[in-house]
Amino acid sequence: MYYYRMQAASASTVSQDQRRPGRRPGDSGTRDAVLAAAQRQFAELGYDRTTMRSVAAEAGVDQKLVGYFFGSKQRLFVAATTLPFDAAAALPAILGGDPAALGERVARFVVGILEDADAGSRIIGLIRAAAAEPEAARMVRDLLTRELWARGAELLRADQPELRISLVASELIGLIMARYVIGAEPLASLSPEAVVAAIAPALQRLLAGPAPGRLDKTP
Repeated sequence: MYYYRMQAASASTVSQDQRRPGRRPGDSGTRDAVLAAAQRQFAELGYDRTTMRSVAAEAGVDQKLVGYFFGSKQRLFVAATTLPFDAAAALPAILGGDPAALGERVARFVVGILEDADAGSRIIGLIRAAAAEPEAARMVRDLLTRELWARGAELLRADQPELRISLVASELIGLIMARYVIGAEPLASLSPEAVVAAIAPALQRLLAGPAPGRLDKTP
């Protein structure tokens, strides 16, 4: 009798556990698989061509499960669009060193990221998505403002830091589009070191040169 009572109590406990709300067993690994598929597709296909269905198919799960984790394509994009580096750690080292080599440090860091197969594809994917879809552009802008531009402006020891950072961003986004998306020659065929040497002077002038409103004047 004691044995059967223990069995009944155990079954009741299991039944209660099964009814508890929350994520199901194995959800963490499944969510990671969905997120990895979304990151790859947003980077390679862009925002417009990536769908909840295609992400679910690559992750090997039902489409409803993607909705269970992320709710919508927009939320999935936000979750998948993280920077491939720690901006909080990188920016102080880049912007806080010798001002005379500021442009070269920025150029070398950015080109290094873009030339890395995994990190580069994620950054390029962000820019592709932003160029193709207004809603994606808003989300990418929010991400870059929060993680890079606002922090960079706080760390930059120069007048008009927000405008300087914005101008640098325009230079770097142009580089991404021309070299890595469009493949404009001869830029696309330059070695990474040659790209660093080519863009560093322009970045240096924007970051540490005359105030942006006086860039056409002799310092």
